[in-house]
Amino acid sequence: MKKVFLIFSVTLLLGLSACTLRHIDSILSQDEKHNQSANSTVHSNIKKPNVIIIFMDDMGYGDLSSYGHPTITTPNIDKLAQEGQKWTNFYTASSVCSPSRGALLTGRYPIRIGLGPLKKRVFFPNSTGGLPTSEITIAEMLKEEGYKTGIVGKWHLGHLPEYLPTQQGFDSYYGIPYSNDMDATKGWNLANLLGESDINLWNVPLMENERIIERPADQTSITKRYTEKALEFIEKHQHDPFFLYFPHTMVHTPLFASQDYLGTSKRGYFGDVMNEVDWSVGQVISTLERLQLDQNTLVIFTSDNGPWLMMRDHGGSSGLLREGKGTTWEGGMRVPGIFYMPGTVQSATVTDIGSTLDLLPTIAHMTGAKVPEDRIIDGYDLSPVLTEKAKGGRDHMIFYRNQDIYAVRKGDYKAHFITETCYTLNNNRQELENPILFNVNHDPSERYNHAEAHPAKLDEIIQLAIDHRSETPNSYSELEKVVNED
Repeated sequence: MKKVFLIFSVTLLLGLSACTLRHIDSILSQDEKHNQSANSTVHSNIKKPNVIIIFMDDMGYGDLSSYGHPTITTPNIDKLAQEGQKWTNFYTASSVCSPSRGALLTGRYPIRIGLGPLKKRVFFPNSTGGLPTSEITIAEMLKEEGYKTGIVGKWHLGHLPEYLPTQQGFDSYYGIPYSNDMDATKGWNLANLLGESDINLWNVPLMENERIIERPADQTSITKRYTEKALEFIEKHQHDPFFLYFPHTMVHTPLFASQDYLGTSKRGYFGDVMNEVDWSVGQVISTLERLQLDQNTLVIFTSDNGPWLMMRDHGGSSGLLREGKGTTWEGGMRVPGIFYMPGTVQSATVTDIGSTLDLLPTIAHMTGAKVPEDRIIDGYDLSPVLTEKAKGGRDHMIFYRNQDIYAVRKGDYKAHFITETCYTLNNNRQELENPILFNVNHDPSERYNHAEAHPAKLDEIIQLAIDHRSETPNSYSELEKVVNED
């Protein structure tokens, strides 16, 4: 419009020829192209958003003060929930460790990625398998976009060289490669797990990249040292787009906390450990703020599964949810889900269904990365909810245990086809001739069966399970591969 007005004014005042007008128009067009090019250059120099995933181990739905715990105080995590988005219907893809972690990193149900258990549910020190390198992780996806990638913490997706994080898209790794209760030196039993903390009872290695640097790992300082390494990574890559995957070893049993945090919580030792993790989260956020990266960093805080209830007061809480780790009841797979990015993530409490499966496509959208197109991705892009408070894309969740569908949720309702507890002598597995149905928005404790009152809803969920199963056949399991000890 300005160009037209300028040419019109010049014509009136000077009576220029048509040829001269065309020359002026050409000059103005060149100026516009130059400005567009300059704007494009400026835009291309804008740093892509960083991504940090803080992933807890065995922390239950009820273990944060922002999710209702009466004596655990987590002010730094609560700040993320208050100023960002707190999701109240957020699920992991498995109720145990290894499959849950593989699903988060790939956006795919464990059964699709060789982590659908048959007998062994997680990787052990004698395991020879791992997350197949043919899978595409969030780290590999972001490396294609020029991101620096690092993991600090627990891996548990294969500890042999060919399966370590440095083979799965991560530039660097520092952490314990599997659960901290493995490599028991004096037997795996509750007396050792719940007794006085002793690092010599657990001969777990601490690794840096592909090298063991300490064994047994001094777990009394593990949260502190993880935090120091995470901050080093952020400082080192503050001028690059980066992805930091920060899966804590805590609050998996056996519990360990540094001297500074012992006796600091009314919740006892478990609360002490949570206090130190909360401190760690605060250190991450304050570092982002100091480096002026907080408004350009998406921080996600969640947990790998529900609480390990058999660990008594050394285990966590599922709050008002039923059961815990290892089960497909709500307490086994519904976990806190918090998203934080000031100026981008809109503050809200979100009651839509979400899952750790959704992190890969959500991160892809927010960073401009490409979601893999050569395989089924089970996740949904949550960015419209995060940035606009729009309706979420996920309306259902499949609850696997091993390679069987135990339950399915669609909308308000969740149907159970198989029920089973965990960590007991027989676990009481029951294949239900008549599935049971709960409205988990009305009844998150799953106490009141509505199958007879809502047969159409049950039929709809049954059909959803059938359709899903038809394109998800049973697969081999990397978890079954172990050292031949014969």
